[in-house]
Amino acid sequence: MAVRLTDQRSVVVISDWIEGPHRGHASDNRRAALPTHATDPAFRPWSGDGSASADVTGGYLERMPLALVAAGIVEQAEIWHHWRGEDEPPFRRDNAVLARRAFRIDDETAPFASSEMIAFVEAFGAPHILIVLGLGVEPALLDACADSIILYNSIDAPSLRVPSEVSAHFDLVITGAQWQSDEVEKRHPGMRTAILPIGPEFAAIDQFRPLGTAKGVDLIYVAAAQPYKRHDILFDALAQLPRDVRALCVFGYGEDADALRQRARDQNLSIEFVGPPGVPIDEVNRLMNRAKFGVVCGIDDGAPAILTEYMLAGLPVLANAGLRCGLQFILPETGMTASTNGFADAILTMRETWAEFRPREAVLERWTWPHSVARLGEIIEQIHDAKQ
Repeated sequence: MAVRLTDQRSVVVISDWIEGPHRGHASDNRRAALPTHATDPAFRPWSGDGSASADVTGGYLERMPLALVAAGIVEQAEIWHHWRGEDEPPFRRDNAVLARRAFRIDDETAPFASSEMIAFVEAFGAPHILIVLGLGVEPALLDACADSIILYNSIDAPSLRVPSEVSAHFDLVITGAQWQSDEVEKRHPGMRTAILPIGPEFAAIDQFRPLGTAKGVDLIYVAAAQPYKRHDILFDALAQLPRDVRALCVFGYGEDADALRQRARDQNLSIEFVGPPGVPIDEVNRLMNRAKFGVVCGIDDGAPAILTEYMLAGLPVLANAGLRCGLQFILPETGMTASTNGFADAILTMRETWAEFRPREAVLERWTWPHSVARLGEIIEQIHDAKQ
């Protein structure tokens, strides 16, 4: 049975991250007791200054809820994670309007179940807006939040990474391309969708920006060192090109970092590497400003936030023409696409023409968070009216 909404307008984002010490084996950790952060008055939910302004910064987890606060659609935002292990899940307040809390997970099988999370909603009420990402949560939690406006985004190439008994609860599925919206319609005829990928669409205006510094490398690829980011396409292209074509690869995380470094050494490729671990956003912006253009090599990828982040830093983008989500951000003024086989030639073209593009201006006109939250706000209002 749905619980009442809290008096203070709130949004919760539930990520599919699992944090905390690994238990090393699957176990049933079901418990209904509230975590300490739920009972400590200093960490009470939906608290803080409801009149405080929001600075829309951070990664894709933060920017969308902060945009909802900045637009006045909600007053408070929280990001929820799942916690493994028996120790107390953490709580952290980032600022007056954004907090993060974690809940013990019952087991590590997706869609994720947390009896603690359900008990929390039963005790304190559901948020006005619930945003579910990735591998999703169990239907029981969504039942507890039936009065909430429930949004979903897979953050990946598949449009729905959850079973039908979970996705049936969604009021809106945010997609990254028309084919994803078509997949949602096929599973749930009449379900609302919006092509509004939260990474590139909810871009922070000045988080990435031109610095006017020297362009010491030709191109940069900021991407996890994981197979789906297809660094092999970039490396294959560089192997065909003169060694004075210089690249910079920035890894936040990923298991392929050592192998990619070794390949660059073996083939004498002119690549500089940074990370893992990742570096702060300001440093990523500084590294971007060393390059003439950015690349996105993936195919089976969701619409990467880095598309508009490059552009806001003043870099046009060379994207793989096979990228399944996000090619709508590649316009004549923001960059170009190339097939896998044509990537080497496209790198040489971009090396010569990068200064002719106007990527930052194009993003400011179309895709920064004020544009996107205005669209989303209209849809949320329609859903709200329909649920009354």
